[in-house]
Amino acid sequence: MEQVKNEKELIPEEISRIPGAREHLANERTLLAWIRTSIGIMAFGFVVVKFSLFLRQISLLLGKTDVLLPQRGYSAMIGIFLVGVGAIIILLSFFNFKKIQKQLNNKSFQSSSSEYLIFSLIAVLMIVSVFLIVYLMQSTGQP
Repeated sequence: MEQVKNEKELIPEEISRIPGAREHLANERTLLAWIRTSIGIMAFGFVVVKFSLFLRQISLLLGKTDVLLPQRGYSAMIGIFLVGVGAIIILLSFFNFKKIQKQLNNKSFQSSSSEYLIFSLIAVLMIVSVFLIVYLMQSTGQP
């Protein structure tokens, strides 16, 4: 009689034969992709916050004090907003992961459950992109 192996001793070919394993692993990969996306958005937000500080330091380093940017701008507000968006995406992706996990366990999966998450992310990033373009044009003196 063949003994059942411990889960940690299973090789990938054996795991793929477990009913529903592929779907659960795909769900986990999707969660990890959303987490990577949100980390990228938060990192971009951090860069935006530090952008004006960087420009000021470069101006001082080059000795061009007449080119200094104003201390107050939109970069801090936009950067903080992006970090917040990244945090919200992590939260929403976790809820989506748990919802799909429950559906897979109940064998009642319904597709396109993350459509709202994708649409929201695209809409927010497009709006922030427009604000950043306008801000950069203003800060560089472009019409």
